[in-house]
Amino acid sequence: MKVGIAADHGGFELKETLRTFLTNLGHEVVDFGAHAYESTDDYPDKIIPLAKAVSQKEIERGVAVCGSGVGAAIVANKIPGVRAALINDHFSAHQGVEDDDMNLICLGGRITGNRVAEEFVQAFLEARFSGAERHLRRLNKVIDLEK
Repeated sequence: MKVGIAADHGGFELKETLRTFLTNLGHEVVDFGAHAYESTDDYPDKIIPLAKAVSQKEIERGVAVCGSGVGAAIVANKIPGVRAALINDHFSAHQGVEDDDMNLICLGGRITGNRVAEEFVQAFLEARFSGAERHLRRLNKVIDLEK
């Protein structure tokens, strides 16, 4: 799977760990930065290009990391076609895809440990949207908001 990843300074270390993890799983990883630790960078500058790539289907799924994951989720969801969520548990990592067609996972580099983050990302990437009628109906209501 072609997976994009991005982080600001608050998520840089976790992004680096996840980039290696994803590569080792055999995914094609597109790194949107930061490419070096910069204590004064701004999360929108890193997350917006990732979210746009998800929206334009240049990549299949995205992984965004900032200090808490909140800012990454907020900015990613401003891009039409992106369905991002801050994930802090295994169930939501896969359920968000299965029921809500989530295409971008957000994590907190200062609150989520490396191994737990790897588990969340793996569950996210292995999940598939169910396409159930009730989920399609709900998803279409969300998509209508972007028009």
